[in-house]
Amino acid sequence: MYQVDNEKFGKFLSEMRKEKNMTQKELAEKLFVSDKTVSKWECGNSMPNVVLLIPIADTLGVTVTELLNLVGTIYVVGKKYE
Repeated sequence: MYQVDNEKFGKFLSEMRKEKNMTQKELAEKLFVSDKTVSKWECGNSMPNVVLLIPIADTLGVTVTELLNLVGTIYVVGKKYE
């Protein structure tokens, strides 16, 4: 089983969004979600639905693999990998 750290994902998402000079509202509009949803992702309170990973990656100019791998720790069947 793979598990992504919500807080690290949120921090990475926020950094990439700011690098593109986008507000949370602008990113939300591109993804057809609310700015509150983007805020929840960036605060680590929730994760985007899997169907949004490609649009998020495309909007931020990264691959889905980068989006998920750059956030840090992955747990595979109870083993921790950094």
